[in-house]
Amino acid sequence: MSGVRVIQLQKLNGLLALIARDNPFYANKLKSTAITSLEDFALLVPFTTKREIIEDQQLNPPYGSNLTYPLDRYTRFAQTSATTGKPMRWLDTPESWDWMLTCWDRVYDAAGVTARDRIYFAFSFGPFLGFWTAFECAARRGSLCIPGGGLRSAARLAGMIDLSATVLCCTPTYAIRLAETAVEEGIDLATSKVRTILVAGEPGGSVPGTRAHVEKLWGARVVDHHGMTEMGPVSYGCPKRRDVLHVAESEYIAEVIDPANGKPVGQGTHGELVLTNLGRHGSPLLRYRTGDIVEAEPEGLCECGSYDLALRGGILGRTDDMVVVRGVNVYPAAVENILRTSGGVGEYRVEVRTDRALADLHIEVEPSPDHADDPGLAHRIETALRNALALRIPVTVVPTGSLPRFEMKAKRWVRV
Repeated sequence: MSGVRVIQLQKLNGLLALIARDNPFYANKLKSTAITSLEDFALLVPFTTKREIIEDQQLNPPYGSNLTYPLDRYTRFAQTSATTGKPMRWLDTPESWDWMLTCWDRVYDAAGVTARDRIYFAFSFGPFLGFWTAFECAARRGSLCIPGGGLRSAARLAGMIDLSATVLCCTPTYAIRLAETAVEEGIDLATSKVRTILVAGEPGGSVPGTRAHVEKLWGARVVDHHGMTEMGPVSYGCPKRRDVLHVAESEYIAEVIDPANGKPVGQGTHGELVLTNLGRHGSPLLRYRTGDIVEAEPEGLCECGSYDLALRGGILGRTDDMVVVRGVNVYPAAVENILRTSGGVGEYRVEVRTDRALADLHIEVEPSPDHADDPGLAHRIETALRNALALRIPVTVVPTGSLPRFEMKAKRWVRV
């Protein structure tokens, strides 16, 4: 057994002994806590689903029964952004919160962020976890942390430049929006000292076309990361391979399964990511079906020197986002990559139209300023889509500024 597997098993058994006794939610789910291997874990411990958590919180309001300690031990509240349904509420003890800050250390180290950096956090500081843990981890490490909550985009840009921020934390979509705002406000991003943009919340940081687009707009390096309010900070961007996210396996047990039958899939095959967090004792999750679609690479030493599980392409999509169009599985991240690499797209929206249970797509695009008078934009994108997906997808060019803009997770796919 490898060193990391020994660490995982030790942490897992300590967690199981604690929650089987003191956590009502898992005391009812666990049939056995005598886990001698990770193979036993997968056989003896059932999956946890988002639906279970939501139903438990409805039956045991307001926080549910997935609490290992008395309520007065908890000091932090968060809730999911509810992009796919009812929000989940989450509580953390100081110890669980500190564990998440430790996970963020891995993210910053891999991104080359140090105590000398000045980090601008361009998010709302609302009740979802967002970059809260990133902010506090950076402060603990000695970086200057600049909050951008409650400000307009122009004010955030001005603050970044005036305060000589070197790192920007936001979603990929908002990095694009900030660049658009810079043009509108006459702000020259060349005067910005931002050298690293750490993105999360969407797959864009690992989508080559989107990453390249953001880097061109900012003249800065984009580094991806992903996490979940209910799970914690999960992965860090590989320092050597731009299209890989590593799961921090000393803190998480990761599995990749067939979403249809729950069985493990082979390496190099798309599947649903299942996670167990090993240090969030106050409100843990065991074998949690994240709904994220990933492709795990074979185990082994990465170019960056890590043995941590490598996810090629990062988060490829979600089980509930995939659309089957005339027999072809279409993921939003794949469409975004095609649009961004085609060039000339400022913003876009995908309409999913359903007729007699058959789905079809129609895409609206706003041209970027340098392609405002490009008569061949729609045809070029349609051709790129057809070549990549073997589908004819109509593309319509719409006026600049007519499509919605987003600060956090973008909602570009709509059902009509």
